[in-house]
Amino acid sequence: MTNSSLNTGRSKQKQLTRQNILRTTQKLLEQQTPLTLEEVAQAAGISRATIYRYFSNIDVLYSEASLDLVTHSTASIFKDIEHLSVVDRILHIQSYFNKLALRNEMAFRTYLSIYLKESETAKSTRGSRRTAALKLAIQPYRHQIPKKDYQKLITVATALMGIEPFVVGKDVCGLTSEETEKHLNWGLKTILETVFKP
Repeated sequence: MTNSSLNTGRSKQKQLTRQNILRTTQKLLEQQTPLTLEEVAQAAGISRATIYRYFSNIDVLYSEASLDLVTHSTASIFKDIEHLSVVDRILHIQSYFNKLALRNEMAFRTYLSIYLKESETAKSTRGSRRTAALKLAIQPYRHQIPKKDYQKLITVATALMGIEPFVVGKDVCGLTSEETEKHLNWGLKTILETVFKP
């Protein structure tokens, strides 16, 4: 077995564990009783140490579990775009995550605030649907992107979608939601025109 397939297997297992934790939390939240990470771990059938690798405290978990309910899976997003060109795929993913951020702006800001309050050593890993969706969308077109530019494209495209660039656009630059969305779309289109030259 190659290192690449081992890493892919581990990555998939981590995604499955994270989804198990989120689904378990969502079910437990329906009972409307306060929870601890230990109670979620027990209900999810994982160890206390495992849940702390994913979520450093119950507030981060509550917040992410709530947002997970309104966010499409990577597979669902890909199903909507598999017939599109690579540029249109990437722009569609950006549009989806930016509209999601705007529809749920306060919930995303709350999650970001809770997450950022954690110390660097206690910080849990965040979900990575934007990155996962981009990698899946670009995969058939990898040969069109120089190896040295692939990770840069994923990183920059991810940075131009979601709640974080809206915080910058609105709070730092003084733009409206609509203006921020247009600027982010312009930025990503400009980059894609450079990467995928006709």
